[in-house]
Amino acid sequence: MPPVSGEPPWQAPPQLLCRQHARTLWYDRPRYVFMEFCVEDSTDVRVLIEDHRIVFSCKNADGVELYNEIEFYAKVNSKDSQDKRSGRSITCFVRKWKEKVAWPRLTKEDVKPVWLSVDFDNWRDWEGDEEVELAQVEHYAELLKKVSSKRPPPGMDDLDDDSDSTEATST
Repeated sequence: MPPVSGEPPWQAPPQLLCRQHARTLWYDRPRYVFMEFCVEDSTDVRVLIEDHRIVFSCKNADGVELYNEIEFYAKVNSKDSQDKRSGRSITCFVRKWKEKVAWPRLTKEDVKPVWLSVDFDNWRDWEGDEEVELAQVEHYAELLKKVSSKRPPPGMDDLDDDSDSTEATST
């Protein structure tokens, strides 16, 4: 990662040379984009969520500084976004400016950084779910209608209990 100051790496302050990226997972939902910065036992955690980007930094258990800056695919509502910290990671809930619009990627640029991955454990293709769900409900209602409109089941009068039981015992 090039130094923030714009200086060549050999002239950058030593603390900038040790900076690494935190492994980051993300997934998309109708109202929010979720990001998880995977850093165990983090200290000095700073999360800055702005309308067009997120800046994350912390130190890991070994004292290495981790830094991620992500320009978002689309505008977000930074005032209605938050982060939650645990011993294993820092999760950010970023509210989309335009709800129910799927993000094909997290970043503005069409280039995926090596440290960024889709969280397939939480990923769901939610786009169009409402239509599918409505179609399933309509199909189910149609089946119920067909079943209830059919003739009532035949009466049990035509079954001869004695003949069935004697046949079953004699065979």
